[in-house]
Amino acid sequence: PPVDYTIYTDGSCLKNPGGPGGWAIVAKDEATGAVTEQNGGDPMTTNNRMELTAAIMALRLAPTGTRVALYTDSQYLKNGITKWVSGWKRRGWRKADGQPVLNQPLWMELDELYTAHTVYFHWVKGHAGHPLNERCDQLAKRAAMQAR
Repeated sequence: PPVDYTIYTDGSCLKNPGGPGGWAIVAKDEATGAVTEQNGGDPMTTNNRMELTAAIMALRLAPTGTRVALYTDSQYLKNGITKWVSGWKRRGWRKADGQPVLNQPLWMELDELYTAHTVYFHWVKGHAGHPLNERCDQLAKRAAMQAR
């Protein structure tokens, strides 16, 4: 389907869990062709938190109501938002085993942004030579190094 934005995301953590991490997005506005790169870091985080943060930042960038093709190399991110989140919400943000969902505040924000857009999630194999995924990886690692 046609989209307004094509966005690649990635997260990185140098010492997972509990080390410096970074997130990155490379976003293309399909109407203008303009490409935007953003990244940021956290001195004490996890890879999964950085993957979620990247997706949140991507959907914050795209105006509400727009159609977004979001590319990620994180199955955790893709499956969480497309398959698991509805069950977590039904169970009061608990997993099937009754344990609390990890990273709940990030999932809640992502879910709110996800429902405010039309999002088509695409999984890409990481470190497989896809140029925009590789660029995101490079930007996320740079942000993690700077956060150290």
